[in-house]
Amino acid sequence: MAFTSLALAAGLAPLPAEAAATALPSLAAIDAEVARAMSATGAQGMALAIIDDGRVVSVATYGHRNAAGDPLETDTIMYGASLTKAAFAYMVMQLVDEGILELDTTIDHYLKRPLPEYSEPEVEDLYARWSDLAGDDRWRELTPRRLLTHSSGFANFGFLEPDGILRFHFAPGSRYSYSGDGFILLQFVLERGLGLDVGREMQRRVFEPLAMPDSSLIWRDDYAGRLADGWGLAGDVEPHDARSAVRAAGSMDTTITDMAHFAAGYVGGERLSAAARAELTRRQLPITTTSQFPTLQPELAPESRRRELAAGLGVVTFQGPQGPAFMKGGHNDWTGNVWVCVEALRRCVLILANDVRAEAAFPHLVDFVLGDTGAPWTWEYGDLSFWQPAAAPRCRGARALAGRGRASPGRAAGLRCLRGQR
Repeated sequence: MAFTSLALAAGLAPLPAEAAATALPSLAAIDAEVARAMSATGAQGMALAIIDDGRVVSVATYGHRNAAGDPLETDTIMYGASLTKAAFAYMVMQLVDEGILELDTTIDHYLKRPLPEYSEPEVEDLYARWSDLAGDDRWRELTPRRLLTHSSGFANFGFLEPDGILRFHFAPGSRYSYSGDGFILLQFVLERGLGLDVGREMQRRVFEPLAMPDSSLIWRDDYAGRLADGWGLAGDVEPHDARSAVRAAGSMDTTITDMAHFAAGYVGGERLSAAARAELTRRQLPITTTSQFPTLQPELAPESRRRELAAGLGVVTFQGPQGPAFMKGGHNDWTGNVWVCVEALRRCVLILANDVRAEAAFPHLVDFVLGDTGAPWTWEYGDLSFWQPAAAPRCRGARALAGRGRASPGRAAGLRCLRGQR
């Protein structure tokens, strides 16, 4: 298995006392564990970065970027998928800092005409069919905060509705239900209401200052020749798509090196006030469902809810054994990404995989590097069966697994282990 590793630990400031008590594994040990996970799950390509005390300490890539066997490298262009949402929220908080936008001002304050009246074909092609909301004034209750906390009331995307019609399923702000269209609507408000170009704002406010030269929300010609294709659950290969439109919900192309720099800048609050940085990962809204997907599922009874789990702005926050933490996933049929951070230590693991089968190993790999964070894996991934080495303490007696299937609940971290299979 081909891999490259770039260690950047030299010259780091001393770690806080809490971090010193929980040393990170060696890079060699991490490399070996990733190789074992990839062999068990069948994943063909994976990249992993570690941030500690707010600084990038390791960036590594493993396996292949395409079916031809070209190695995945630290500058290979990969899908950011829904990690885009976290980067977009980070940019939005800069606008809030500058007084350009207010989190709790309703969007009708920023738009020049009622939202359903934006019915031009180019609006529907680039954003969504806001005209579907005609006759339902609940759109006037939407705020940037509600859109960033997935409490818009929309399905994930209107085009996924059985009849293809965008609608409200609950009162805005009343509960969490994942919605890409909510993020697209905030992009629309910024662009059509405030006259901003979100692609350019991301470039000048996030990508350039955080040393992310290979990141963009739209296709760039210089990406050709270093693209990561993707592998699906059945081992099918999908070529990397040239994104032709800026989409705040998920169009970011990036590299593991760029995203490591983003994660370091994010936990350090670069280009944000302390208050704005804290707002990103503050517990904004309780999460009341068994899992994140499918969206719009019934809420659990109050006594069955995970009280430690809540929405932040573009991320999910939780309270774990190491204190407050947050995470964000990114997924399509050929991509699996995850980012988990422990706030007190400013310590993160970031994984980008161009093979969706890698997701089965994410809980173990994150725990291997960070220790038990209490990350809500079963909420994030639903019925996905997670791989664990046979000797792993949280899955004693379980054998290796990969893919999806029925599984029995594991111990404290909520892991699922499939018994009797290899």
